[in-house]
Amino acid sequence: MDPTAPTSNADDPLGDFARRSVTLDSTTRTVYVAGDGPAVVVMAEMPGISPHVARFARWVRDAGFTVYLPSLFGRDGAYPEAEAGLAVLKRACVSAEFRALAGNESAPVTEWLRALARLAHGECGGAGVGAIGMCFTGGFALSMMLEPAMLASVLCQPSLPLDDAAGVQIAPAELDVVKGRIEREDLTVLAYRFEGDRYCTAQRFDAYAAALGPRFRPRVLPSSAASATPPAFFERIIGCPHSVVTAHLIDAAGEPTLAARDEILAYFARSLKRDAAAGGRHGE
Repeated sequence: MDPTAPTSNADDPLGDFARRSVTLDSTTRTVYVAGDGPAVVVMAEMPGISPHVARFARWVRDAGFTVYLPSLFGRDGAYPEAEAGLAVLKRACVSAEFRALAGNESAPVTEWLRALARLAHGECGGAGVGAIGMCFTGGFALSMMLEPAMLASVLCQPSLPLDDAAGVQIAPAELDVVKGRIEREDLTVLAYRFEGDRYCTAQRFDAYAAALGPRFRPRVLPSSAASATPPAFFERIIGCPHSVVTAHLIDAAGEPTLAARDEILAYFARSLKRDAAAGGRHGE
């Protein structure tokens, strides 16, 4: 077991991350950065950068990557309480940045995230950048593949659009560009969900598979593999197995969620460390 795993309802001070104010495309956001090596952008699930999301980011850091953890919603480091988390979710659902109810459209925030990937690649060097999105941000990792620096994309329980269980949140023209690129460059996209997830359904994975073909590599975990004691927001508001590598992960040998985490880390290593001699601040 990880001795630093979240075990209570305490907030995470995020003290081992450098807190940066990053302005891209005339928009300034806080980004937490830690580690050394090729860059990986970790996008938090609802309701924000929780202790469980921070734990996953540290696992990525400790596997030999520079983590860029942007603050997109919620209170950074906060334990996911039920009512406070629900308030964050409601605000995000009506935000023009996320377009939570819009299928076949790309969320405007993904333009900023692509710019962050470019910045991260310039700072870290290496073959390219990886990204993982979760829940609300799950599909953002696919839209980020429009950025040439992006080489590895992981979709964890992509949950948007909320009003179409079989929808994907990316504009059709952009999806065609992404599909052409991953075929041309021999890239793959990983995706994870629990079998009983009501927010990321089998129909949604079917839609991604139809759009991307064999380049889309889905993993469906049994609902029984989810932790039975997630934080209050996930127990009372989400109410189903959902967060594969964070709130519902069981950090014990032989657990499917831990195996999913290890597969993701190995995928990032294969994709991003193939050109370790490339220049850049971290590649030298």
